[in-house]
Amino acid sequence: MDRQKTFKNIEPAILYFGTPVALISTVDENNLANIGPVSSVWALGRTLLIGLECGSKTYQNLIKQGECVVNIPAACLFDKVERIATLTGAQPIPDYKKTRYQYEPDKFRAGGFTKLPSDMVVPPRIGECSMHFEAVLRNKIVVEDDPVEQGPIAAVEVRVVKIHVDESLVIKDNHINPEKWEPLIYNFRHYFGLGKELGKTFKAEV
Repeated sequence: MDRQKTFKNIEPAILYFGTPVALISTVDENNLANIGPVSSVWALGRTLLIGLECGSKTYQNLIKQGECVVNIPAACLFDKVERIATLTGAQPIPDYKKTRYQYEPDKFRAGGFTKLPSDMVVPPRIGECSMHFEAVLRNKIVVEDDPVEQGPIAAVEVRVVKIHVDESLVIKDNHINPEKWEPLIYNFRHYFGLGKELGKTFKAEV
């Protein structure tokens, strides 16, 4: 090591140390589409785990209808993402959201997003996003006693059934070109793109 590290015990309000932003599109019982920005999503094989507040319209729609599209925006869309960040499709608005959120039934319109039809699920894809994962609900784990969350939260497991990617990012038929793809990263409540490539893992195929 170049220097001797010293460490400090802290209690941060969040643990979002850097994950891609996703926009989850769902529909309600009246087929009204909703978009929910999320900062907790990760993949295992064809399974995605999504972190959601149980009071959110995204969670309610996903649990009731059993389908969603996980749309992955590029870094250049951060302003559109932030435009809908303080909007909620939940009515009534949960008590813990009332001071910072306002009700908006049409977040596609509010954010300037375009609906694209999906192939295997009802919720629409978001045209401005570079990747779309159509998915169906598999399971959920609800956490009701987190020490910093104001309400119950859940890890929702969905299975990806169809993948759409902007053709300009695809190389060798089934691979994403990492030199062209720059996801929007949520890094301790700040938006980032990617920096300079440092290398690749031994599993990289391109």
